[in-house]
Amino acid sequence: MVSSLDGFIAKKDGDISWMQSTDTYEKGTALTEEYITAFLHSIDCYVMGSKTYEHALQLGWPYGEKPVFVLTSKNLKSDKKSVEFRSGDLPSFVNTELRSKYENIWMVGGALLTKEFLQLGLADEIVFTIMPVVLGDGTLFFDYIGQEIPLHLKDVTAFKDGMVELTYEIRKE
Repeated sequence: MVSSLDGFIAKKDGDISWMQSTDTYEKGTALTEEYITAFLHSIDCYVMGSKTYEHALQLGWPYGEKPVFVLTSKNLKSDKKSVEFRSGDLPSFVNTELRSKYENIWMVGGALLTKEFLQLGLADEIVFTIMPVVLGDGTLFFDYIGQEIPLHLKDVTAFKDGMVELTYEIRKE
């Protein structure tokens, strides 16, 4: 997930144009095409909600031909063969269907879906990228999860454009 320093993933009107940083941090890691390609190659499938899916279609489909599972109760259609719409029992779908076929399942965006994955214990780690901006208002990333979730810091990467990526393992107790 990408958020502002104050924890927002979008402005109130849904705008995410602030996600492009023009800051400079000389000691940071370069965010090169090779870095991005290697990262995307490591993902086996994507899971997202309908709002993220609709937003991705508007912005230009970044997921290629990797399997994408859109969790929704809406009657949506897609011309993309790699997209499948699902609803129903989320733990059963993730634990039985997805985990048996895919190693690196990447849940993309959406505060509501993030909240549900965390509350149900379906996420193994959080990769949280902080943009060098304070928005002051908008859609919260964690949206009041209502429970404490212990984390273990696995990695930190500071990028040349001022973004900071924190990778946390979710501790299962």
